[in-house]
Amino acid sequence: MAVELSTSINIKEPRWDQSTFEGRAKHFFTVTDPRNILLSNEQLESAHKIITDYRKGVVSPGLSEDELWRAKYIFDSAFHPDTGEKMILIGRMSAQVPMNMTITGCMMTFYKTTPAVVMWQWINQSFNAIVNYTNRSGDAPLTVSQLGTAYVSATTGAVATALGLNALTKHVSPLFGRFVPFAAVAAANCINIPLMRQRELKHGIPITDENDNRLGESTQAAQQAISQVVVSRILMASPGMAIPPFLMNHLEKKAFLRKFPWMSAPIQVGLVGFCLVFATPLCCALFPQKSSMSVSRLEPELQEKIRASHPGVERVFFNKGL
Repeated sequence: MAVELSTSINIKEPRWDQSTFEGRAKHFFTVTDPRNILLSNEQLESAHKIITDYRKGVVSPGLSEDELWRAKYIFDSAFHPDTGEKMILIGRMSAQVPMNMTITGCMMTFYKTTPAVVMWQWINQSFNAIVNYTNRSGDAPLTVSQLGTAYVSATTGAVATALGLNALTKHVSPLFGRFVPFAAVAAANCINIPLMRQRELKHGIPITDENDNRLGESTQAAQQAISQVVVSRILMASPGMAIPPFLMNHLEKKAFLRKFPWMSAPIQVGLVGFCLVFATPLCCALFPQKSSMSVSRLEPELQEKIRASHPGVERVFFNKGL
């Protein structure tokens, strides 16, 4: 007779130790697995039911520990950790590799003409806006006006950076020109992410103690969370936008690509995809998803409130977003 699964497994936290880079990397290799976007609504709803029931102390008949963890990662890949809403498909972290490899590969192939630069930077920032909104921290909604401002500002910044650098690199080695899309993406990330999450910077993000008791909202925590995400996103793009230019610069001098120039885009997309398979989870793992900071670094009024109501709390925790 099968033994019923214990209800004491802590599925609020990832399966692996998040205080180590290795543990976070294992977690994000699972969360960003592109195969998760192929899951049907029935599979997502089944995982949602298993996790929701388990949190209430109800164990599905015959459920094993491995099946529980599998359900948790399906649940985490599709549902927002703060709002509980099902996330937009292309905004999920599991869509990062297939979407980014296609967009980035094309940005790096078609970068020489102004119409191509404008079109691909616009497509990239449209995608980034969806990802940044989908993976925001907290449960506070953004207005249509705030979304529009962030989207237009980031797209304008990316296009202006790309066109400006294209003009500067006309008289230098063609290899330098290949790095223009990366510079544009880095600049746009510095604009897009803070603007898309501007409400968090203005009103703060939820902070809790180590037992998940909500203590308030902090703008200082929001600043730390957003800066970590900006760094992660820029580094995430780096291998896929820094390594292929050298390889493509070499390959385009060979007879094969001279004979079949149409193969340039598929090869570039494939190279970017290979880099992103590893860069996406490893760069997500640079900082803990459940980030923390000392109470002494919070806003003075929030410090007073916490010390009055929870005198033993020295550190607060928050979801930094992705």
